[in-house]
Amino acid sequence: MTKFEQVADEEMVKNAVGEDFDEMAEPPECEVSDHPIGRKAVEALRKVFDPEIPVNIYELGLIYKVDVMPTDEADKHDVFVEMTLTSPACPVAQEMPVWVQGAIFGVEGVRHVDVNIIWDPAWDPSKMAETAKLQLNMFV
Repeated sequence: MTKFEQVADEEMVKNAVGEDFDEMAEPPECEVSDHPIGRKAVEALRKVFDPEIPVNIYELGLIYKVDVMPTDEADKHDVFVEMTLTSPACPVAQEMPVWVQGAIFGVEGVRHVDVNIIWDPAWDPSKMAETAKLQLNMFV
């Protein structure tokens, strides 16, 4: 597997693209719940990194869906994440769902987190946010 090197950090990308940074940091094919916990879950996922690629898993395009569901407990919600990996042979395939769960469990109001790894559609660089492509000097 090719090891990617980061050529620009987040601050450099923010300075380069200016006001459009937030829009460019959204992967093109991710569905995120409109619930406030959905956005907080995304912010938590931005702190989880693929160990082989120095970009967070959200901007890398590994997260396909973040859904928030109410529960019978007041102010508690369940979060469902559908994600993929860059490759079925990913060396952290067993650990990545645990990292995702751990990140989202830190969000206030989350009762349960379910992470489902899927392989269809397969990940490819077109699923990356523009900011991730800039950080890796990849223009596809």
